[in-house]
Amino acid sequence: MSFSGSLIEIREKIIRAQRRGGFNHPVLIVAATKTHPPQFIKQAYTSGLRCIGENRVQEAEEKFSLLPNLPGLEKRMIGHLQSNKINKAISLFDSIDSINSLSLAEKLNIRAKNSGKTVSILLEINTSGEETKSGFDSQNDEEILACFELFNIKIKGLMTVGPFVEDQKEIRHAFSLLRKKKESINRQIPGGYPKMKELSMGMSRDFEIAVEEGGTMVRLGTVLFGARRNCLLYTSPSPRDLSTSRMPSSA
Repeated sequence: MSFSGSLIEIREKIIRAQRRGGFNHPVLIVAATKTHPPQFIKQAYTSGLRCIGENRVQEAEEKFSLLPNLPGLEKRMIGHLQSNKINKAISLFDSIDSINSLSLAEKLNIRAKNSGKTVSILLEINTSGEETKSGFDSQNDEEILACFELFNIKIKGLMTVGPFVEDQKEIRHAFSLLRKKKESINRQIPGGYPKMKELSMGMSRDFEIAVEEGGTMVRLGTVLFGARRNCLLYTSPSPRDLSTSRMPSSA
């Protein structure tokens, strides 16, 4: 199936999922372009998508430098953000959707202030309770609310990664929990602070469940572009890496 055909099918699935869940708000498709070459971004743009998500700052910087001018293209950081990459991320992305701790939010706030910017973000919540996953503890409202006292970040909503399991009930529970967490935090936000609207949840394997549970953004890679590829431009070790290890870096 062509890219345009896949996109039409995905949009139809989103519409049906919203009907099943009783929602009718817009759902943003974030094209997850990790490890895919710049021409895939251009293809997505030409097909009507206006939002892409990248997982790695260095990879994004290399790819963005090769892109033609694409007016209105929104670039979102959807992978783990390392502290030493914050300044570069601020300059590259329109939104950072993976702020997974109060300490990271505080560091980002300081760097944003020093840059004279206000940065849009999503807070990543660990809704599955898996120790291997990062994110705010879904039971720790205190740390989540503390982020709203940082004035150089603008919290637009919440993000989660569903559990990688076959049990759809378990996946649905994680997404339902994120929606309820957004509602709960919105009731506790200090007066004058805008309420959160966004719920970024759902990827290629589970986006329909996420939409049924009220998701406003889905991060889609495989269903749009096919299986990820190891592109040497982005996965080869740097000279610094080669000097410290004989093992190639992984994507």
